[in-house]
This record gives sequence, C-alpha cells and structure tokens, in this order.
Amino acid sequence: MKLNRVAQSALLVGLAVALAGCGGLSSGDSGLFGRKQADAVPTESQVYARSAREKQEEAIAAARYEKDRNTGSTLSDLFVKRDNPNTTVEVNKYIWAAALDVLNFLPIESVDPFTGVIVTGYGKPPGGGRAYRATIYVQDPALDARSLKIAMQTSGGGAVAPETVRAIEDAILTRARQLRIQDTKL
Repeated sequence: MKLNRVAQSALLVGLAVALAGCGGLSSGDSGLFGRKQADAVPTESQVYARSAREKQEEAIAAARYEKDRNTGSTLSDLFVKRDNPNTTVEVNKYIWAAALDVLNFLPIESVDPFTGVIVTGYGKPPGGGRAYRATIYVQDPALDARSLKIAMQTSGGGAVAPETVRAIEDAILTRARQLRIQDTKL
C-alpha cells in the first residue's frame, strides 16, 4: 500500500497528537501515560530544604498569631485588661448569683461565666413603667464593690440615673452577702 506524502504527514501528526495527549511527548514532568520521570524524584537536600522552609513558614504564622493575641486585636480584649493572656478571670459566685437573682425581671441575652459578663435584654421591673437593659461585669473573685460593674440603658436609648445604677449595685451586693452567709451555715 502506497500512501502519498499528504496522507503520511497526516498520519504522523495524528500519532504525535495521540502520544502527546497521553503524556508521551509532553515537556512536563510526567512520562508516557502519566508516569513520573526518573529525574522528578526529589533529592534528600531538596526534601530537607522544603521541610526547613515549611518550618520557617509555620514559625512566622505562629509569631503573627501570638502578636495578634497580645496586641488586643479581638473584641473581648477591649473590655478585659489582662497582664498575662494565659490567666483566667475568676468570678465571685455570690455576686454572679445575686446579679441573676436581683435582675431576674430582665431577659438574659448572653452569659459568660469565664469572663464574668452578663448581658440582658429590655425588661420592666415589677411595678415600673420604663423598660431597662443591663450589662453586668463581675471582674474579681472578692466579694467587694470593686468587683461589680453595671451599665444600664433605658428603652429610649437614654442613660439611667447614677442613683438608680448605684441602688441596683447595692441590692446585688447585699444579696451576695446574704448568699454567702447562707452558704456558711451549711
């Protein structure tokens, strides 16, 4: 069978395309039918260099994380001042329970006993006409007035009179002392 030059050229081009499609004639790192070429296996020094580079990148990422953690880049860092980020905040259990007891007419939106924060929604006190909301922060394990901070707001967005906030703080501290006395009688 005698083929003319055009047919021979077409046959060779078709064969070349078929081999290139299966990886036989490609210039990449894979051989015939996708096998790796022998020179694509990394040497020991290449493996060591890669692992050293990965370790360096991990160290940089850890340093960035530690920097972000220590510079106060999170929302909770705005409210909590800590000398050592590895310490935990201890909360006075009597003040915590007394705050929940005295302000039981306010619906609780969130509580976090590890940071000592209680956030309430709007609620009306018994016999009162105006709705209030409160954020309570218990910041120390001591049963002391300095351990308790309260921020209150009215439903109209206005501030609550300082005398009212002071009266609520006093009621919470009084109830906390009562709870501690009850606890010692057990």
